[in-house]
Amino acid sequence: MLKKGSRLYSILTGSCPKCHEESMYVDKNPYNITKIYEMHDTCSHCKTRYKIEPSFFYGAMYVSYGLGIAFAVAAFIISFVFIGTNLKVAFIAIIGTLVLFMPIIMRLSRNIWINFFMNYDKNWKNIKKED
Repeated sequence: MLKKGSRLYSILTGSCPKCHEESMYVDKNPYNITKIYEMHDTCSHCKTRYKIEPSFFYGAMYVSYGLGIAFAVAAFIISFVFIGTNLKVAFIAIIGTLVLFMPIIMRLSRNIWINFFMNYDKNWKNIKKED
């Protein structure tokens, strides 16, 4: 069970890594392709800035690569080993999986990346941030 206060909660829900009170994204639906990368500048609850520095989320590309490999391996194992397809169909399954899950992989990679640098703070309400 996911509970507020864990990194996994923030990663899977896309919530603020500091307070877990709101989504970092303007549109929670990752399949709204026109707004897939649109993020709030700061959290409206704890005032945490999401972009720590310019081009901060470029590092998420490395995480995205790893997630893509994980999804591709899973698609291959499911199609080739469990279903018993040939290599050509397994390759098509990998391509289809990566295309279908691209928005989720992109969001998850950003969520994982920002959680490398920020931690949940259970006392976030007591900290006063200057605007």
